[in-house]
Amino acid sequence: MQVDGIAMVRLLGPQDRFLDTIEHEYPDVTVHVRGNDITLTGEPAQVEAVRRLIEELQLMLRGGRDLGEAEISTSARMLGADSTRSPSELLGQAILSSRGKSIRPKTLGQKHYVDAIDENTITFGIGPAGTGKTYLAMAKAVQALQRKEVDRIILTRPAVEAGERLGFLPGTLTEKIDPYLRPLYDALFEMMDPELVPKLLAAGTIEVAPLAYMRGRTLNSSFVVLDEAQNTTPEQMKMFLTRLGFGSRMVITGDVTQVDLPAGASGLKLVSRVLDNLDDIHFVQLTSADVVRHSLVGRIVDAYTEYDAQKQAQRYESDQAREFAARATPRSAGPRDRLPKRRPS
Repeated sequence: MQVDGIAMVRLLGPQDRFLDTIEHEYPDVTVHVRGNDITLTGEPAQVEAVRRLIEELQLMLRGGRDLGEAEISTSARMLGADSTRSPSELLGQAILSSRGKSIRPKTLGQKHYVDAIDENTITFGIGPAGTGKTYLAMAKAVQALQRKEVDRIILTRPAVEAGERLGFLPGTLTEKIDPYLRPLYDALFEMMDPELVPKLLAAGTIEVAPLAYMRGRTLNSSFVVLDEAQNTTPEQMKMFLTRLGFGSRMVITGDVTQVDLPAGASGLKLVSRVLDNLDDIHFVQLTSADVVRHSLVGRIVDAYTEYDAQKQAQRYESDQAREFAARATPRSAGPRDRLPKRRPS
């Protein structure tokens, strides 16, 4: 295969890391690069799969996409599942373009998540850290505002410490809650003109507020994002969902494995059982395969998932053993009937 010189540099990636990713996905194929030529050797079916993958990656580059290890791995899995699919088409459409950077789904799970947001009034994005739950939801919110599909964006999250007590924070009420909402502000400034964001915040077109501020409101013509929803109580989750007004859309994101509530009773865990069968509400489960951070993050998520499964299995076996022991223990004998004493003769 021949690849354009500039495209070859982008195809190989820094320190040939993308080439290493391709070889990791197809260990039975040897890839040799010399100049603008790529030579593939190995089992014919696998060689054809790699050739198809490289063609799809070139189409992505021509479409202005910046490649990453996630795109390569996802494209390989897509082609492995169905060779008629075109990863460059499925993952090619950008949600937003800001300051030369395009925001778009990078995995099949993320693509399903974005499509669900388009097709449903309420969408739940549940999955581990690094799967783009909040980032993509906020991108869809900004897109909806730019298209005038909604009049405002409301971003909220519960103000719960992540396993540590921060004490009494100094400053006004707004300054006290800002640290909890900082990730939402950071994403906003990344997706929009930094000079425009303060004006939209001041005008109320964009509102970033703690979940407690939602009580008693009806949110009409709004795109509402609830982040870190695993830290809501069942009562808070019900309160939030019933704020939905006409012409609005809601996206709720969270990771049920990272609950910071003192009692551990998460509204996100309960709501999936309560609302699972309702129309116009969709639950999207993202996994470690959708992690788009450092590749090590996906392995960390898998390791913790395996550990939690083992711990749950051990707890189940322990409970079963105690129950069996309780059944096997003979009942204590009742008081014996006393024989009447004999009278002396």
